[in-house]
Amino acid sequence: MVEWRILMQYRTLGASGLRVPELSLGTGTFAGRGPLFGEWGTGDHRQARRMVDIALEAGVTLFDSADVYSDGAAEEALGAALRGRRDRALISTKIGLPVSEDPRDAGTSRSRIIDGAERALRRLGTDRIDLLQLHGFDAATPVEESLSALDALVREGKVRYVGVSNFAGWQLMKALAAADRLRLPRYVAHQVYYSLVGRDYEWELMPLAADQGVGALVWSPLAWGRLTGRIRRGAPPPGRSRLHRTASLGPAVDEELLFDVVDVLAGIAEETGRTVPQVAINWLLRRPTVSSVIAGARDEDQLRENLGAVGWELTPEQVARLDAVSHQEPPYPRSPYHRQEAFARLDPPMFARA
Repeated sequence: MVEWRILMQYRTLGASGLRVPELSLGTGTFAGRGPLFGEWGTGDHRQARRMVDIALEAGVTLFDSADVYSDGAAEEALGAALRGRRDRALISTKIGLPVSEDPRDAGTSRSRIIDGAERALRRLGTDRIDLLQLHGFDAATPVEESLSALDALVREGKVRYVGVSNFAGWQLMKALAAADRLRLPRYVAHQVYYSLVGRDYEWELMPLAADQGVGALVWSPLAWGRLTGRIRRGAPPPGRSRLHRTASLGPAVDEELLFDVVDVLAGIAEETGRTVPQVAINWLLRRPTVSSVIAGARDEDQLRENLGAVGWELTPEQVARLDAVSHQEPPYPRSPYHRQEAFARLDPPMFARA
């Protein structure tokens, strides 16, 4: 336990002054309600507290949630797990996706943001949210309205930093430009899907993040459970895999690419004495603009395995093998003949605005 705390590194979140651990704990497995989240976890608050215990002892201080995780029950479980030690942790949560059939319970209007934040604060049992993120882009609401609502929460001390999740490049840049023009808080984080079998983030969002000082918080680093090492060429998914029931709800993955990547991961895992998930996460930690990788866990064993992804480094030759096997040519106009490559020379976590 103590060794993990020493090995955990901390990085600035984008161009902000907030220091976050290179690994964060996602709470999608807390509470376990509904057709999706019920496949991931349980409603046992004691287990959630035990997971938080292990994370804090390992130096993981950032915990990520959302109002749609088990209909808010995940936030409640996280708040209960942090009771009495709130000051030791950073809480990030997300709002914006529909949480009911009521049209007022979706989007990022001023009303939805302020009401959603107040409800999240009550569920979490806290007086502030360290990082509040919009869970998706709401085309029906002016970006200026969303930004002004977030500004009000920041001014009241209820929110410390703001970010977004799952935005396209033009959506994020439009909001950043509006924030600069109106002198409102800038988004310092972008929670994105990024993995060895899903490198689309690199094509447009990564260079934007490097230029604008937006740190990546990576969700699903193991590609919806596909990079655990248990899914191999010619073999069916293991019986416990949630892919049987939830694959269609996550990011699509090319099967041949997956098998090729897992073959290389397995070889490097054997060379290093690590596991396939640890190698996959370690590769992500070396990527430009990545501030923290959000690792979810179904149980204590899985959490401890994920924590083993830090404190060591892949060799340049191993990184090159993973880069090569996972490479996918981006489409026009981001193909090699048209895109800028300067961001590839950045060493994380360097940002143009730092």
